[in-house]
Parts: sequence; C-alpha cells; structure tokens
Amino acid sequence: MPKGGIFAAALLALGLATGTAHAATCGNTSAGFDNWKQQMAGEAARAGVGQRGLAALQGARYSQSTINADRGQKSFKYSLEKFMQVRGATTIVAKGKRLKAQNAKLFANLEARYGVPAGPLIAIWGMETAFGGFMGDTNLISATATLAYDCRRSEFFTGHLIAALQLVDRGVVSGNSVGAKHGELGQTQFLPGSILRYGVDGDGNGRIDLVGSTADALASTANFLRAHGWRAGAGYQPGQPNYRAIQGWNAATVYQKAIAIMAQQIDG
Repeated sequence: MPKGGIFAAALLALGLATGTAHAATCGNTSAGFDNWKQQMAGEAARAGVGQRGLAALQGARYSQSTINADRGQKSFKYSLEKFMQVRGATTIVAKGKRLKAQNAKLFANLEARYGVPAGPLIAIWGMETAFGGFMGDTNLISATATLAYDCRRSEFFTGHLIAALQLVDRGVVSGNSVGAKHGELGQTQFLPGSILRYGVDGDGNGRIDLVGSTADALASTANFLRAHGWRAGAGYQPGQPNYRAIQGWNAATVYQKAIAIMAQQIDG
C-alpha cells in the first residue's frame, strides 16, 4: 500500500519540480498511454535515467488492475476493530512473537543500529505481506507508470516512476520485477522512491534486495522509521514520540493504530 508522507520527499530527493512532473500529459484511460510513454521517456532522460531504465519504461503496459485497486481501497474506512479483524491482527501477533524469538539476534542488531525494537518492524512486516507470504503479482514498472500517467496522482507517482527507472539502471530491480498494485516492492512494501532513499543492505552481501532478503527489508524499514524521527527507547503508542514515525509510514489512522497495538503485543 502506498506510504503516506514519502511522495513529496521522493519528489524532492529526485529534484522534480511541480512543473517538470507535469511535462508528460496525463490521462484517465489507456488510450493515451503509449503517447505518454514517449513524452515520459524524454522527461526521464532529462532526469538522468539511462538506457536500461528507458528500455524498461518502453516495456511498461497500462495496468487496469492497478487502476481498479487504486479506486477500490476500502479497508482504511473500517473501524479499528474491523480493520484488525480483516487484516488478521491476531495471527500477525501470534506468528510475530514466534519470529521475534527465532530471529532474536537479527532484531537485537537492528535495534542497536537504528533504535527500533522488534515489535513495530514485525507488525509492519506481517501487515504488509504476511511476513513475505504474498508480495504482489503486478509488474513494478507497469504499475508505477500507470499511476504516473493517471491524472489522479500523477505528480506523486512521477517521482516514484523516475526512481524505479533509476533502480533499474543500478541493477536493484529489473523491468520484470513484480510487486503490489501501486508499485510497492518487497517484504515490507517500499515504493521506488523510498527504496532509493532508505533502502539498505541489511545482510552485508553488497546488494539491496527487499524481496529475497528479510534482513534487507527489515533494516530498510528501520532506516525509514529512524529517518522519520524514531528515537531509541521512546514509546510508540498514540501521543508518544515515536508514533509520528509510524504515521510517516502510512497516512491511514486506522493502519497506524493497528500497527501500534500489534507491535506492543509482540514486544510484550
């Protein structure tokens, strides 16, 4: 799911001013998508995207399933109780406690490095992909390009599309990478601009792999939270200092409260 508070940061990080972001003409149907791609290719090249990234853009297809998902986000309108029931909070907490015990060294290292305890990381991991069980079925470039083309949030997603193409250039992702409907990737679902800005190599193998490496995904999530003001040792419930970092992760109030509750239960 898209992370609230990172769209503008991604645009600023990529140096895309508002006027530049709208250089390519948006549309609300698939009819103009191919023409838009040609315009977008020039914009991407001016932003420094290389041949591999441009080739990935040319291979993008309009994703109607992405548009359907974007128009049909209903769970954030639920009550907190129903949201947690629908999203399987009880299962997330139970499995999360087991994973915390099984990976005690990893979580201790992450807390020592970033100041973020296991609970919030595990709650996000479970909420986003059922601990890597389902990370999406949509082509990353096609999903991101579709939302950059779509007029509803074109400016937001143009920054993420440029980031995705730069990640292709760097070999972090490929034109065939698969993620969620809004272009989120990996075990905790990072949008491309956030991978570019906050992605880290958590397992020390010299690569950033948010899909195949749990350590990379969780370290990147901890890095994101720290960058959004997480303070080691401070509380993360509503009204406490670190709740703001959870708000930076996702803009939906019901999501934020659910993460805080599940994290506290996991941390004990």
